[in-house]
Amino acid sequence: MINFIRTNSEHPDFIRLVKFLDAELSERDGAEHTFYAQFNKIDAINHAIVAYMEGKPAACGAIKEYSAEAVEVKRMYTLPAARGKGIASKILTELEKWAAELSYQKCILETGKRQAEAISLYQKNGYYLVPNYGQYAGIENSLCFEKELPAK
Repeated sequence: MINFIRTNSEHPDFIRLVKFLDAELSERDGAEHTFYAQFNKIDAINHAIVAYMEGKPAACGAIKEYSAEAVEVKRMYTLPAARGKGIASKILTELEKWAAELSYQKCILETGKRQAEAISLYQKNGYYLVPNYGQYAGIENSLCFEKELPAK
């Protein structure tokens, strides 16, 4: 059974999972990791979700306001032992519901071209490729996605 809690970036389980995420991304991104890390601080995230499997933290994700209409999906991570069970899609759905409750119209996100699993996750959940936005404009390794949220 999978349970979710809504929290913020101060939750110890969220912090722990993000440390695992950062370690994995550091390996995958190599020299580019320093560039990306500056945009992935968690000190100002007010909307985070932690997923628990059998009472243990297994995955996380968050949203952060990007504009009056959009939130950016951030810090999506699933522990290796919990992968392949659909948890990331469920977290994404929960984040989208939360964003809609907060009256946002769309979710946006950035992921790296080396993140094949993430790209697949976002595409199968209805996200479509858009031109790189903000700090990711012109960054060769970045792919940006967007999804319109249903009107309330």
